[in-house]
Amino acid sequence: MKKSSIPPKSIESFIHAIDRSYYNYEDQFNMLQRAMSISSQELFEASQKLKKEAEHQKKVIASLTDATQILQSITIKRPKGSNQNKELTGIELAKLIEQQALQISEIEKQQNILLKNLEKRNKELNEYANIVSHDLKSPLRNIDTLIHWIKEDTKGEIETPVKNNLELIQQNIQRMDDLINGVLEYSVIDNVSRTPETNVDINILTTEILSSLQLPENITITIPYTLPIIKSDPVKIQKIFQNLINNAIQAMNKDKGEIGIEYEEKLNFWEFRIKDNGVGIAKKYHDKIFQIFQTLDDQKKSTGIGLSIVKKVVEFYNGKIWMESQQGIGSVFYFTLKK
Repeated sequence: MKKSSIPPKSIESFIHAIDRSYYNYEDQFNMLQRAMSISSQELFEASQKLKKEAEHQKKVIASLTDATQILQSITIKRPKGSNQNKELTGIELAKLIEQQALQISEIEKQQNILLKNLEKRNKELNEYANIVSHDLKSPLRNIDTLIHWIKEDTKGEIETPVKNNLELIQQNIQRMDDLINGVLEYSVIDNVSRTPETNVDINILTTEILSSLQLPENITITIPYTLPIIKSDPVKIQKIFQNLINNAIQAMNKDKGEIGIEYEEKLNFWEFRIKDNGVGIAKKYHDKIFQIFQTLDDQKKSTGIGLSIVKKVVEFYNGKIWMESQQGIGSVFYFTLKK
């Protein structure tokens, strides 16, 4: 036999290469087995999950794009010639959101400054109202005192026309005093720091109001059932009931006057009703009577502030007030207070 001419080292390298190929084959075979061990169902579920995640990401990007486009249209002036419908890249979108966040932060700072200025102005107005009311009342008291002195010094000597004129002056002084008090009350309704909120028993409150009134003998006020207890400022709530009850008394023109105080509990609020069988109000005046200084009283006994105070207090508590009325039959005033 002829001897091989292949050097021993070459044969060794060849055998080593063959050996490495077996190892590589084993690795590939293991990978193939691993791939084959994954069932088709698992592959389908994994694929579906990836698709859902991709769809979710698309929706998030679309929502962010819509939001930023809206913000752009409101707060950013695009340069002329720019493409309004151009899609934003991820980096552009992030920059735009950052820009909007900075603008919103700046707006909030401006709003805080504005609120502080409004609070300061409101405090100044309240102080001004108190000063003005005091300054206006002082000469009224002086005039009233002088009239009393004139009456005392001229007892039995003063003529009837002069006496009537002096009484008319005193009536107007009283009306002016009531008007000043009304303006002062109206100006401080928004002041939340005057009286803290507490549990207000409407039964006790209405009893106190009725006991302080000079109720005419021909008028009866009825409360058919127990009224609720609400959390509120008792002074403000008293203004509502006192003004509405006084309004019903003044509007009474029947020999047998009837005034009723009722309520109904709703889901999120209380609905109160104060009704009377008085003169009634024409529909065209239903909005006017809630405006300040507006009155339907021909004799000008009313200041025209009472119902505007009621409306302002009700709206202060995010409630509503309205009325139903027919001339010659009577009126029903409704108002709501949130629980």
